[in-house]
Amino acid sequence: MRTKVTVQDIADALGISRNTVSKALNNSEGIADATRERIFQKAIEMGYKHFSYVNSLDEFYSLSTAAGSSRLDAPREIALLTTTFFNQSHFASVMLDRFHRELSQMGYTLNMHLVTPENLRDHSLPITFVKSRVSGIVCIEMFDRSYDEMVCALGLPVLFVDGPDKSSGISLPCDQLYMDNTDAVTEFVNGMLDRGFRRIGFIGNWEHCQSFYERYTAFRTAMMLADVPVMSEYCIKANDAADMGPALVALKSLPDVFLCANDFVASDAIRLLSSLGHRVPEDVMFCGFDDSPESRGMTPALTTIHIHTQIMAYSAAQLILSRIKEPSLDFRTMHTETYLIRRASTRD
Repeated sequence: MRTKVTVQDIADALGISRNTVSKALNNSEGIADATRERIFQKAIEMGYKHFSYVNSLDEFYSLSTAAGSSRLDAPREIALLTTTFFNQSHFASVMLDRFHRELSQMGYTLNMHLVTPENLRDHSLPITFVKSRVSGIVCIEMFDRSYDEMVCALGLPVLFVDGPDKSSGISLPCDQLYMDNTDAVTEFVNGMLDRGFRRIGFIGNWEHCQSFYERYTAFRTAMMLADVPVMSEYCIKANDAADMGPALVALKSLPDVFLCANDFVASDAIRLLSSLGHRVPEDVMFCGFDDSPESRGMTPALTTIHIHTQIMAYSAAQLILSRIKEPSLDFRTMHTETYLIRRASTRD
């Protein structure tokens, strides 16, 4: 098995100090260009981790200058912009671990920058964001279209993982990555209809983000193509308990099943209906989206739609790195596979 190459190994091979090698690899000042190039060349020859993705010094420099920087001081940071911290239940928390590993193998670091409400209001960047250090930007949970357009205008490669809804038909000028929000929803709706359940509702603010919008439109399209009317009172445009509560209380009757924008919307709705004396799945069935850990631990376990977070991470890395290398590429929108998981909340 190949032995991991260390900074000390490179120093020993060149007959120089470990500190000199470390400073060169971290682009610190005080190192002569000729010495730095010798260290880079030896790191490539020996397969040091941050250089394992290239075969020659010229290839390393060509990738570095693709981001618009000089040979020796190319920025190697991928900046993650987000409006929220991700708990372990958020699909992005698992995705980012793999994403970070993919970037590290290509010699990049991933730094998270929290976008505050003040940043959104003022169209300002987080104080931790230094443009000269950044090769590309990845945005997650960034749904303010005006702010997102400002980010896209910075002149850097940008990738959005999900983004603001496109109900207007206008897309952001950048690469975009989504989970497939259509196929499994369509399969679920058609499956319910085949079982004779025609009163299907939707809970979730479909203008919150593009993924929610795609899930809602997939639901309505499946109903329309089956020539089954959608009852407006069963479509509740809300993401949290405070907003959906009045609409659920006001219902004169329940649908057969609620499809929800994600598992957390479903969980809030189930708790509210349970407090009103309704039973799941006896009185109303539920389906979520995300396959969060909570969906498996609920009683009854929640039927949901699984997201392949590992594949999303790999796809995100490929999209942002290829954009850095080829800034003139046409913008791309990619969807990764999802699949339906049937559990007790739909009597499965």
